[in-house]
Amino acid sequence: MARAVARSSRVFSAGRRSSPYTLILTALLALSMVLLMLLSLGILSLPINSDNAPKSHPHRSVYESTKEGIGERGKQWTEILSWEPRSFIYHNFLSKEECEYLIKLAEPHMAKSTVVDSATGKSKDSRVRTSSGMFLSRGRDKTIQAIEKRIADFTFIPVEHGEGLQVLHYEVGQKYEPHYDYFLDEFNTKNGGQRIATLLMYLSDVEEGGETVFPSAKFNSSSLPWYNELSECGKKGLSVKPKMGDALLFWSMKPDATLDPSSLHGGCPVIKGNKWSSTKWMHINEYKV
Repeated sequence: MARAVARSSRVFSAGRRSSPYTLILTALLALSMVLLMLLSLGILSLPINSDNAPKSHPHRSVYESTKEGIGERGKQWTEILSWEPRSFIYHNFLSKEECEYLIKLAEPHMAKSTVVDSATGKSKDSRVRTSSGMFLSRGRDKTIQAIEKRIADFTFIPVEHGEGLQVLHYEVGQKYEPHYDYFLDEFNTKNGGQRIATLLMYLSDVEEGGETVFPSAKFNSSSLPWYNELSECGKKGLSVKPKMGDALLFWSMKPDATLDPSSLHGGCPVIKGNKWSSTKWMHINEYKV
């Protein structure tokens, strides 16, 4: 009986002595799992002893310009414009060179702008839209691909859900009356479903006029810092003055997937200068081109 008690005591004592080793082994296994996860996510990388390997930039901001696209963009920052409609300004979204590149591609092919016929889905002339424009096919070249990828990164909407870029030109007196980007018919939603959001990129500055205005926005426009710089049209609602390189994102649908009537918007007449812009419409589902 005494021997059994002694044996039991030795077993308990041995188990107690092995406990620290078990803890150390468990900690090492856990650390290994964490390291593997960080490596797989790209947060950590193994050292490369090659003289030709590119130097890393561990402190690069997520908003810093990369080599994708052309030219150097200024400091990027996001400005919350409104929550009804949900709208945001991405400052310095495009570089000066990218703006000029889009204009150069589009200029030889500009034609009078049209609107979509809700009955047939085809384009038709309309007095509400007096600009000229043309479409650049999705993924047309590396620069377009870089811009479209940037749009997808900022909006979290896949590239495949977007229509081709539309480039627009407004001369003095030209405008686009207030309208919705979403559709009220079934015909135009067959490809990609409803339009969910729009990104409007300003390719040039405008000396006077040419603002993007939201007349139904729940916002006191007189509180805008740039209110005194707006045209009479621009003072009729929440307005954004065109600035080369900036991009305006607004949502045509609410978070609950219902249509947002406060997204009603228009392009004020250009009073002085020229206005160049590029529009990307994005859908709920993949838009086939």
